[in-house]
Amino acid sequence: MNFCILMGSPRLKGNTAELLKPFISELKNNKANVTYIPLSEKNILPCKGCYTCQDVQDRYGCVQQDDVLEIMDSIIACDCIVLATPIYSWYCTAPMKALLDRHYGLNKFYGSAKGSLWAGKKVAIIATHGYDVEYGAGPFETGIKRLCKHSGLEYMGMYSVRDEDDLASFKTDSAVKGAKEFARKLLSCN
Repeated sequence: MNFCILMGSPRLKGNTAELLKPFISELKNNKANVTYIPLSEKNILPCKGCYTCQDVQDRYGCVQQDDVLEIMDSIIACDCIVLATPIYSWYCTAPMKALLDRHYGLNKFYGSAKGSLWAGKKVAIIATHGYDVEYGAGPFETGIKRLCKHSGLEYMGMYSVRDEDDLASFKTDSAVKGAKEFARKLLSCN
C-alpha cells in the first residue's frame, strides 16, 4: 500500500512530527511505501480561482508554477493520503489549507474536462491540538469529511493527541500505541 503523508506543521521536529514517528515506523515495518512531504518546505501558492484546471483533461492542469504539481503527482500515485497537522485556530496550518484549496484540479466538475484524478483514494488525519478532541480538532475533521464526500474519497478516520505537556504528550506509551494502532487500521483497509 502506498501512503502520502502531507506534513502540515512548520515545526519539523515538533509535536506532530513526534506523533508521526511511531505511525510511519509501523507502516514501514508492514512493508508500506511512504512518501513524506513537509509542506512548510514547499512553495504552495494560494488558489487563484481561475478554473483553468477545469478545462484540462487527464492531468492536474494548474497554471501556477509552484511545488503543487509535484505534490499532486504524489497524491495521485498513492492509495492513502494522510493529513498530518497541528490544529491552529480550529483548522489545519496555512500551508495545508493552501494545498487543500488547490484540490480543484483533481476534481473535474466545473469545466469542459470531466472525471476525477483521485476518486476512491483513502484519506486519514493525524492531528495534534490543545483542548479536547471534539472542540479542538472537530471543525477540521468535519471539513475533511465534507471534502471526501464531495470528491468521492473514503474517509478513514482521525487519530489525534492533545498537547498537555508539550513534546512529552506525544511520547507517552498511550500516544505511541495509538499511532501504531491507527497505522495498522489503515493498512488493514487495503
